[in-house]
Amino acid sequence: MSKKEKTLKRVKTPSRRKFFKAAAATGAAAAATIAMPNVAFGAPKTLKMQAAWPSGANIFFEMAGDFAKMVGDMSNGELKIDLQPVGAVVKTSEIGQAVSSGVLDMGHWVTAYWYGKNPAASLFGTGPSYGMSSQEVMGWIEYGGGRKLYEETLSKVGFNYVGLFHMPMPAQPFGWFKKNVTKVSDVKGMKYRTVGLATNVLTAMGMVVRQLPGGEIQPAMKTGLIEAAEFNNPTSDSQFGMQDVSKHYHLGSFHQSQEMFEIPVNTKNI
Repeated sequence: MSKKEKTLKRVKTPSRRKFFKAAAATGAAAAATIAMPNVAFGAPKTLKMQAAWPSGANIFFEMAGDFAKMVGDMSNGELKIDLQPVGAVVKTSEIGQAVSSGVLDMGHWVTAYWYGKNPAASLFGTGPSYGMSSQEVMGWIEYGGGRKLYEETLSKVGFNYVGLFHMPMPAQPFGWFKKNVTKVSDVKGMKYRTVGLATNVLTAMGMVVRQLPGGEIQPAMKTGLIEAAEFNNPTSDSQFGMQDVSKHYHLGSFHQSQEMFEIPVNTKNI
C-alpha cells in the first residue's frame, strides 16, 4: 500500500472513540431537553356533575364517585369532576335538560328517568324482560347499532348531550309490599311505584302505577300514597329505609331485567 493510500485510509476510517464521545454529548443535550421541556400547563378543568342520588351511605352515589375518581386518575388530575347529590342544582327529572342547556356539565342517572318523554328510553336501560343482560345491552349500544337509535331518541326528546353508559346491574327484585302477594290477581288495583317500560306492563296487569324519584318512595309508602314499590336492590332499598315501612319483600321479577347508569355530558365538554 502506497503512502498516499495509507493517508486516505486514516482520513476515511471513522474513529470509534470520537463517535461515542460525540454521541454521548448529543445524548446528554437531548436528555437535558427532555428533562426540562418548555411546556406550559393550564389549570385543571373542573366539570360539575349532579347525580340523581343522595350523598352519604348510598351505593349509587358511591358509584358516581368511583367514576369521578377514575376520570381524575386517567387524566392525571387535569380533568376533575365536582360531584353533587340529588337536588343540589336541579330536581332529578330536570337533569337531562340542565345538562343540555349547560346549567350542569354532566349528570348521573338512568334513562328510565326520561321515559315520560319517549318510551324508547327504556330500551337503553330498563328493557323488556327475558331479553339481554345489562352487559349485553351495553355491548349492543356500542357495537350492535344501539347507539345510533339512542342518539335518534335523544334528538327526538330535545336533549343535546352525549351519553355514556357504565355500571351494568342485574335483574331487580319486584320490591316491597304492604301485603303478601301470592298470585297475579293480588296486584290488581294496588298502588305501585316503578319507572320505565314496567309502567305500561304493570298498568296492563291492573296496578295503579306512580313514577316517583328515589327519595320520595319511602315517605309515599309511609303515608299510604303507594302500597308497594321497587327501587333497585336490597342494599339501596335498605338505605332508603324501605324495611321500616314494609315487611314483605318479593324477589324474582320480570319488570326490569337489566339496567345501567347513563352519564349525560354537555356537548361543549366533548
